Amino acid sequence: MSITVTANAARQIQKQLQSRGSGLGLRIGLKTAGCSGYAYVLDYADQQADDDVVFEQHAVKLLVKKTDLDKLNGVELDYTREGFNESFKFNNPNVKGVCGCGESFSV
Repeated sequence: MSITVTANAARQIQKQLQSRGSGLGLRIGLKTAGCSGYAYVLDYADQQADDDVVFEQHAVKLLVKKTDLDKLNGVELDYTREGFNESFKFNNPNVKGVCGCGESFSV
């Protein structure tokens, strides 16, 4: 099982945690949403839970619940800028389809 973070994403995570003033890392998860099934959820992680798996790269920690690992295995978290828009981008090899609006995906 692996989840990776690009250098760009790691810099942004560090910047956000520093601005926030605290935090262990970034929690990545899934929720049931949209017309295709799942949507990504990002949140600050202040502590590690018993059912978390921690991935560490570029001096940042990504925490993922064990129950989400099968759908997130192999994900690369990136941070991109397109024009005036900046956002985290998930490159997920498990995705079989996405909805028309890009809100959700299926695996």
